[in-house]
Amino acid sequence: MAIKGIHHISMKCGTEEELAKVKEFYIDLLGMKIIRQWPEGLMIDTGNGCIEIFTNAPGERQLGAIRHIALLTDDVDGCARKVKEAGYEVFIEPNDRVIKSVPEFPIRMAFCFGPLGEQVEFFCER
Repeated sequence: MAIKGIHHISMKCGTEEELAKVKEFYIDLLGMKIIRQWPEGLMIDTGNGCIEIFTNAPGERQLGAIRHIALLTDDVDGCARKVKEAGYEVFIEPNDRVIKSVPEFPIRMAFCFGPLGEQVEFFCER
């Protein structure tokens, strides 16, 4: 048995309005694509995994053990600018950091809130 990676991250939205906002954010704004859809949900391709959205019940709006979704990009600044211009809150502006690991890990990152209140990180390995 071997783990091959993360297949999907799951979120819930309970109204047509929330679903429309999810599609607008991930598909229209960030350019992802729906890869499958069924009566109670859909899966959005992130390039190396999926975001699964269930539409059959409201989600809980609280941070738990999983804190955020990190989306790999080569344009952190462009992603942050695009979501900000669309009216989403960027609560950590694009910045460079070095994770003090061995070896050190230089990154560029920014955070925003998504349409369901989820925290979304735009992440670039330097």
